[in-house]
Amino acid sequence: MLFGTFDILHPGHLNLFEQARGLATDLEIIVSIARDVNVEKIKGRLPRNNEQQRLNRMQSVELIDRAILGSLEDYMEHIKIEQPDIIALGYDQEAYTQTLRNDLDKSGLVSTQIIRLKPFEPDKYKTSLLWPR
Repeated sequence: MLFGTFDILHPGHLNLFEQARGLATDLEIIVSIARDVNVEKIKGRLPRNNEQQRLNRMQSVELIDRAILGSLEDYMEHIKIEQPDIIALGYDQEAYTQTLRNDLDKSGLVSTQIIRLKPFEPDKYKTSLLWPR
């Protein structure tokens, strides 16, 4: 399972999905799309594309198997439903990551691994650089 806003789709995101696909054999890649209200809370602004637009775009990406909308309030809600074996985090993801291991353990997901993926040309492929406000 991966998480993100994915306001645009760029080569850095595609590399993220490829890295996640390489973590195990016979896996299903689930991408959780951040809800608009949570993006605004974390980033201080709404994404340019709303959550339904971002979800629709991600559903057509061949490197992932499923795209879903994240939870509105309790970020663990949809993680508990999906029960992923692995949570793959982007190199720059910080929201919720400080308490993620503890929250997984409290939810009974003690065997879920958390893996931090490597950056892919972050000075070139980052939404804030490609699509500045």
